[in-house]
Amino acid sequence: MKTILLPIGDAAEVLDTYYPLFRLREEGYTVLVAGPEKRAYHLVLHERPDGWDVTQEKPGYALAAEIAFRDVDPGALAGMVITGGRAPEYLRYDPDLMRITKALFAANKPVASVCHGIEIVAAADVIRGREVTTVAKCQLDCEFSGGIYVNREVVVSGNLVTCRTWHDNPAWMREYLKLLRG
Repeated sequence: MKTILLPIGDAAEVLDTYYPLFRLREEGYTVLVAGPEKRAYHLVLHERPDGWDVTQEKPGYALAAEIAFRDVDPGALAGMVITGGRAPEYLRYDPDLMRITKALFAANKPVASVCHGIEIVAAADVIRGREVTTVAKCQLDCEFSGGIYVNREVVVSGNLVTCRTWHDNPAWMREYLKLLRG
């Protein structure tokens, strides 16, 4: 099995999405892009301008989901990469994405999460007792869900690899690929 699931939705962050998409393809993996429905989704660029307390959001590229979450068989997957941006805020309410996430953790398959992607694994209740990292404003999501938040570039905890933001993508994918290779 060399298929990695990449769940997306509107307002997924461009670099959180495209970096692992291309990096995994470069390594020979099939990346199955999935969404709540099989359609194109609008990605965004997130940056925190000088003097701002919050992230500024700008329109980015569009990316089509090849399959809806309801049609994904977690048994056919080698792992999953969860993008950041605002998309996870609503994707975490999708029961089929929760089913997939829980199944991958139950099977101990490699899962990677960047930035707000932590909201999906937190909602799936699979980070209890695990050390994780994410963007600082999601610390509460981690801790409220039983995770142990640390502010580091990348954290590996069992089958889960987390990083803070797209700035950490190289270290994040390096560690995730180690897990995939076994």
